[in-house]
Parts: sequence; C-alpha cells; structure tokens
Amino acid sequence: MDSVHKLVSPATYPCSLCAITYGLVGMHRRWRDWLAAQALPAVFHHRRDFRAAFPAAADTPLPLVALARGPALTVVLDAADLARLADLDALIAALDRRLPR
Repeated sequence: MDSVHKLVSPATYPCSLCAITYGLVGMHRRWRDWLAAQALPAVFHHRRDFRAAFPAAADTPLPLVALARGPALTVVLDAADLARLADLDALIAALDRRLPR
C-alpha cells in the first residue's frame, strides 16, 4: 500500500524520510550502501516502536534522525529539517555534515 501511495500521491506521503530513502520496491541501494559504511549502527523505528523505546521523547515530531545513548536522544535532523530535503543526495550531505566522525 505504501508503494501505491508514493506513486499516486507522493506529496501526501506521511514520512518525508521514507519518501526519499525508499523506492517503490524497497530501500534505495545508495542509501543502504551509505548506511553500511557508517561507524554507527542504524536502527529504524516506526512511530509506535519509537514511542515505546523512547517514552521521554514520545511527543517529539517524527520523522527524525537521532543518536541514542541509552534512553537519551540527540537529534541530528528533526522533522522540519527532513521535510526541507529535496532528495537522497541532500539527506546524505546533511548527515555527513552533522554526524560525528
């Protein structure tokens, strides 16, 4: 159903992060390769899982990219940042600038 939504009405797709990191049939290879090359592991949460894992941040607007250290989160890109990104290249460039080396 997500694929149909992206195809028929991409402007109303509810997750700006998924909209640029996933195509119609799965994760973009370039994104998968970039994630695999990072020193930090990537963990993805859907809204319900995120709220269960980080109850103190349950009201934080999603999507977001954050560093987790135990129950504490450091936001790297918030929902507004992600909404402004035009494409996968812009996301990767923003993360390259903001993530620790």
